[in-house]
Amino acid sequence: MEVTRDMFVFSCFTGLSYIDLRNLTNRQIVKTDNGSIWLNTSRQKTDIDSKVPLLEYALQLIDKYRGTGSGDKVFPMKSNSVINTQLKKIAKLCGIKRRLNFHMSRHTFATATCMSQGVPIETVSRMMGHKNLSTTQIYAKVTTDKVNEDMEALSEKLKDQYVLAS
Repeated sequence: MEVTRDMFVFSCFTGLSYIDLRNLTNRQIVKTDNGSIWLNTSRQKTDIDSKVPLLEYALQLIDKYRGTGSGDKVFPMKSNSVINTQLKKIAKLCGIKRRLNFHMSRHTFATATCMSQGVPIETVSRMMGHKNLSTTQIYAKVTTDKVNEDMEALSEKLKDQYVLAS
C-alpha cells in the first residue's frame, strides 16, 4: 500500500493519469538548460504533449523508486484495479469518507496543487495535456479560501487608489 500511496501522491504533484504514470520512462524525465527537471510526455488518451516541471516532492519520489520499475519504467506500477482497491483501504485507514480512486489525484493536481495556489488555468491545461481549456474548467473548483485570498490581494493593490467623491 506504500507504493500505491506514493504513486497517488506523485500524481497529485504532476497531474499524470494512471496510464501515463504506468508508461512513464526515465527518458521522459528531462533536465533543462537552466537545471530544472521536467516530465516530457505525450498523453496516451489524447496524444497531446504534457510538459510538467517537477516539484521537489515528486523528485524525491522518483529518487525513492529509482531502479524499481521494469525496463526503463520509472515506477513499479500495479494494475489500476489493484491500485484503486488499495486506495479504498487507505481511505478507510485514514478516515476519509469519500470513495478514493486514482483519477482523483489528477483533480487534486489541478485544484489543490495548482489553481488554488495561483497557477493560471491555461498553464494547468497545458501541463495536463488537455486539447481544450473547457476540459480543464471541469477541474476548476475554486475554493472560498482562494477567492477570499485573491480579493484581499486585490483590495491591498487598490487601496487608496479610489476615493468616493464628496
